Amino acid sequence: MAKRNYYAPQGGHPPQTQLLSDRAVFTEAYAVIPKGVMRDIVTSNLPFWDKTRLWVLSRPLSGFAETFSQYIMEVSPEGGSDKPEPDPMAEGVLFIVEGELTLTLAGETHLMQPGGYAFLPPGTSWQAHNRSEAPVRFHWVRKAYERVEGIEVPAAFVTNENDIEPTAMPDTDEKWMTTRFVDPEDVRHDMHVNIVTFQPGAVIPFDETHVMEHGLYVLEGKAVYHLNQDWVEVEAGDFMWLRAFCPQACYAGGPGPFRYLLYKDVNRHMKLGGVGPR
Repeated sequence: MAKRNYYAPQGGHPPQTQLLSDRAVFTEAYAVIPKGVMRDIVTSNLPFWDKTRLWVLSRPLSGFAETFSQYIMEVSPEGGSDKPEPDPMAEGVLFIVEGELTLTLAGETHLMQPGGYAFLPPGTSWQAHNRSEAPVRFHWVRKAYERVEGIEVPAAFVTNENDIEPTAMPDTDEKWMTTRFVDPEDVRHDMHVNIVTFQPGAVIPFDETHVMEHGLYVLEGKAVYHLNQDWVEVEAGDFMWLRAFCPQACYAGGPGPFRYLLYKDVNRHMKLGGVGPR
C-alpha cells in the first residue's frame, strides 16, 4: 500500500512583506479557495464545540452551489463536542487528514486516524473528542438528507481509505482511480464523498458538464484544471467549489499523484419548485 499524504491547513498569518496577489477567484460558475487564504483571521467557532476552530470552505448559497457545506475542523487536545450536529435533518461525512479523533457512534468508540472516514445519517447520536496530545484536523461535509418514501435511510459506518480498493476508470491503465466509500448503485445515499487519484500525466479527457455540484479539496499533488473555459493551477490544500453544469477537466501535473476529496449530490429527482400550476 502506497504511503498516503493528506494536506491539512495550519493557519498562521503572512508577513507584511508578502505580495497580496494570489489565486483566489469567485465566478458565477466556480470558486477557487487556495491554501494561502486559510489563515487564523478567517477561522470560526461552533456552539458546543470546545477548543475547536474551523475553516468554512463552502455553504449553501442561493444561485450558486446549494446542496452542501464543508468545513475543515481543527480540534485541540482535550477539545471536542458532545452535541456536534444541531440539525436533525443533516447527514454528514468526516474525513481525517491529520491527528487522531475519538468518535463515539451510538455508544461505540472508534479511534480515527488519517484516512479515516465516517458516514453519519440524519438523527445519529455521535460525539467527537481529541484524546491525543496534538491537534486533529478533519473535513466535515454536511447535507440535508432527502428522504424518499419506501427507501430506508442508510446506516452509519466507519472505515479508512487504506481498507478500500480503488476502482480504475476504464481504459486508463489505472492512472485514474476512484476510492468509493459507498456503492454507487445504493440509492439510499443522496451524496457521495469519494477520493479521486490521478497519476502524473493522467487526464480527464473531456469537459464534464453535469447537474452535480462539487466540492474538491486537493489532498496531495498539483494539477491544471479547466473550469468553465478558464485554466486554473491548483495544489495540495486548495479547494474548488463548482456549481451545477460547470464544465470541468484536468491534467495531473506531477511529479507525484494528484489526489482530491470529492463531494457530489446524487440519486434524487430534481426539485420542480417554481414551475407554476399544472
